[in-house]
Amino acid sequence: MKIYTKTGDQGKTSLIGGRVSKDHLRVEAYGTIDELNSFIGKAATELEPNTFQDILADLEKIQHELFDCGTDLANVMKERKYKLQEASVEALEKRIDALSEELPPLKRFILPGGSPAAATLHIARTITRRAERQVVKMMNEEEVPGVIQKYLNRLSDYFFVAARAVNFRLNVKDVEYIRGGDVFR
Repeated sequence: MKIYTKTGDQGKTSLIGGRVSKDHLRVEAYGTIDELNSFIGKAATELEPNTFQDILADLEKIQHELFDCGTDLANVMKERKYKLQEASVEALEKRIDALSEELPPLKRFILPGGSPAAATLHIARTITRRAERQVVKMMNEEEVPGVIQKYLNRLSDYFFVAARAVNFRLNVKDVEYIRGGDVFR
């Protein structure tokens, strides 16, 4: 099989059950999720396996779940069976709670950065937020499983906490935003 098909040369792409313009909201949303998945892969290469075995396992699981999100977003069939389930949201919540337990309390906003892996996880967080905005926009116009938006919302929280955990384990201090006061009590 050749990787190129030439079927997209006219600015259209195939979905599961139809064809749309390459700038369609669905394509934007699952394209952003694909971009996010690539940054997760980059973050994984920046993590030392012995120190970050749990986070690496999380990231691989998340990458699979993001493929499920992309598949669900690309599905325009009349009869749809979706892959992403509420259990994925609940699993993220458990991991957020577990990682949060090892962290010092947060009092101020923090600047994205620290170690290279934490910085990459912050990039993943912001891409996740963009994907969520695109999904919300799509939800206003088309049928989209609500669990995708909920998952992306929780996923951005996961990346925030994971970035902090990476810095903490590496003894790299988070840089607090100094122009504001304490916002978390």
